[in-house]
Amino acid sequence: MSDFPFDIVAFDLDGTLADTAPDLAAALNHALGRLGRPMIEPETVRHLVGHGARALLRRGLAKSGASDETLVEQGFPHFMDFYAANICVGTTAFAGVDAALDGLTARGVRTAVCTNKPESLSRMLIDALGWENRFDALVGGDTLPVRKPDPAPLREAIARAGGGRAAFVGDSIVDADTARAASLPFVAVSFGFLDRPVGELCADAVVDDYSELIGALETL
Repeated sequence: MSDFPFDIVAFDLDGTLADTAPDLAAALNHALGRLGRPMIEPETVRHLVGHGARALLRRGLAKSGASDETLVEQGFPHFMDFYAANICVGTTAFAGVDAALDGLTARGVRTAVCTNKPESLSRMLIDALGWENRFDALVGGDTLPVRKPDPAPLREAIARAGGGRAAFVGDSIVDADTARAASLPFVAVSFGFLDRPVGELCADAVVDDYSELIGALETL
């Protein structure tokens, strides 16, 4: 049995494994344009991500004027169609991700993804990034009837990866609350789509670079 403290490490996707902000911003601005709204600076979009596509569109509408659910429903197909067609144009994996994942695999650790992005789009993005066979499980925002911060998707991802001692790596208060609700250690990445200072996430560890991840996990 490995002396590494975890059998499974689960990861959020947007803002944790990959910088998806350029393509999310492009899709959001496409939808806003179709609704006659002004564009939003891509950097602003980084702080609006985390609760899923509808929430992103809702927040984008609020940033560009009034928001109501009728507009959200009108804009949602425009957002989704554009994003699916342009899911990995500007998106890149964060520096050091592959080396960290390789290090976990070398230690016998299984990996999973737990995201609020729809499962089909998550798989599409993971494949586009060259990670087709990288993760042992994937649970998206529509895989179960509930999504993060409900702990059920994280627990499901861990179960699908084979179960065992687990930790969660993420970048937002949604991820922090999910880990807390699932009674799992939480590692925050300081370079993600933070909507507040990383210290306010009350993470068990914070990493500024993926080269620090394995060492941080070993201390938990």
